[in-house]
Amino acid sequence: MASNNDYKELVSKETTILLQIFEDVFNHKAFTGRSGTFYGYEGLGSIYWHMVSKLHLAVMEVTNQAIETNENQVVIDVLVSHFDEIGAGIGIHKSPEVYGAFPTDPYSHTPFGKGAQQPGMTGQVKEDILTRVGELGVKMKGEKLQFQPSFLKKEEFLSKDTEATFVMVDGSKKVINLEKDSLAFTTCQVPVIYKINATSKIVLHYKNETTKTFETLELNEEESKKIFHRTDEIALVEVYLNASILR
Repeated sequence: MASNNDYKELVSKETTILLQIFEDVFNHKAFTGRSGTFYGYEGLGSIYWHMVSKLHLAVMEVTNQAIETNENQVVIDVLVSHFDEIGAGIGIHKSPEVYGAFPTDPYSHTPFGKGAQQPGMTGQVKEDILTRVGELGVKMKGEKLQFQPSFLKKEEFLSKDTEATFVMVDGSKKVINLEKDSLAFTTCQVPVIYKINATSKIVLHYKNETTKTFETLELNEEESKKIFHRTDEIALVEVYLNASILR
């Protein structure tokens, strides 16, 4: 039976082979881009932020597929490691001095020896939003809403109690107290609160003050549609996550 080191070596060799095939086909190292007509020098030595975001999303999709098909855990761990490394290289994680612009703003590319060029690239924003939704584990399969945060890290959860204000489906604002070891966001304007717990389950809180519990991380079609169609029947979704699910 192959050891974990054998799998790591195999993955490393396959990655090297794929990179070589890519270079042989596209001759990327000799690519000079569109430097003749576009603003700033593009081409050799440039970082293309939209492409980095696309790669980030693509690696997430491949990793999710590996998880769903029960690939060897070592292979999954290597993919997740690549995902983290790519994400850490995106502009938002850099200082203004290194990025050459405000890191929270999307830019087209950063040429060698220059700061970020050509602001306003909405394509990068789209990819980064999709990646973040994926990190939070929000999925829809067979018209059912699922929460599978395979990429989410424990360090992202709150270290102390706080308050957050949400704009609800009816346009009203609602202040919710968030406890330590929780994380909140919205899905179709319905607040979702992740809580670290001994077991995994979903508790739906309705506007009529009733609740319904699902002993799984997937809702049925009926309750999922209430969220997707914004019927304003569900006021809050509490998702309890076993710590082993998180990274």
